[in-house]
Amino acid sequence: MTESRTSRPTLAHIAETAGVSVSTVSKVLNGRDDVSRDTRAKVDSALRHHHYVRRGTPAPDAGVRTVDLVLSGLDGSWPASVASGMEAAAYQAGVHVAISVARSSASATNHRAQDWVDRVLERGSAGVVLGLIEPTRDQLGRLTQARVPCVVIDPLSDPAPDVLSVGTTNWAGAYEATTHLLQRGHRRIALVTGPPQHLYSRARTAGYRSALAAAGIETEPTLVRDGTYDRASGAEQVRALLQLPSPPTALFICSDHMAIGGYEALAGAGLRVPEDVSVVGFDDLPEARWVAPALTTVRQPLKEMGGSALRTLVRLMNGEELESPRVELATTLVVRDSVAAPRTER
Repeated sequence: MTESRTSRPTLAHIAETAGVSVSTVSKVLNGRDDVSRDTRAKVDSALRHHHYVRRGTPAPDAGVRTVDLVLSGLDGSWPASVASGMEAAAYQAGVHVAISVARSSASATNHRAQDWVDRVLERGSAGVVLGLIEPTRDQLGRLTQARVPCVVIDPLSDPAPDVLSVGTTNWAGAYEATTHLLQRGHRRIALVTGPPQHLYSRARTAGYRSALAAAGIETEPTLVRDGTYDRASGAEQVRALLQLPSPPTALFICSDHMAIGGYEALAGAGLRVPEDVSVVGFDDLPEARWVAPALTTVRQPLKEMGGSALRTLVRLMNGEELESPRVELATTLVVRDSVAAPRTER
């Protein structure tokens, strides 16, 4: 008899198809590591054959629900800060957090490439938070079909209307940073931002342009450079700016990592911060306090973003109606020692 596609298969069906015990199927679904690779592959095949998906309910012996935090990478302070905030909120909410990295199928070495959705569904997670990841329509559709809610932190592009997201006031932060430099007397202010296709890069660029326009200054295209939010690209873009016939007196660099690379480029050119060139960053990572001079930067409340994403996800898991698909937390300018008046005015 052919099993109905509309009825949910039992673990016994899965176990019979895979030729294993029900307890083994349960171990695979709960992400246990005491199952051999071959056995896990058989169970995975049976799960796909029966179109089995967990409904986000805890296993009988789990006691609490598990949610996934899926990140684009684990290097640096950004993921650590977000994960810390999410874990603290999860503890308060009584849920567990599993952390993983989204890898492309091209990097997979096994015969069946798995993406992060496969791992979320196999683990039986009740929900997922994505950090700096743009889910595809197919991935969102599979989560919806499995009734696994999703929240995105810092979406890379405008999310679909039914996708909830948590971010910060990028435009306002960039506007405040640029205004701070203008108030110190700078007029040639360069911008080093991230990939122009990213939503938050566009917002920060718009804030920079608006602050200049409010001061009656036209944006000079040669002073706007696109980096990749890493230290090396910050150094590269600052070196290029220093080669201009009329270099900038101040740099607004939209990432603390890139700003630290900018420090290195300025030092390599024999220039001092802030005596020769002022610098403002974005993020307020711990590294901003460690460099010399301490970096003036725009603080993103990263821990609060992780906590807010978790609390939003739990509300979705509990079937609550949310007031808005977007939660936006305020940025704050943290003034330290990397900004001074232009040398000509001193």
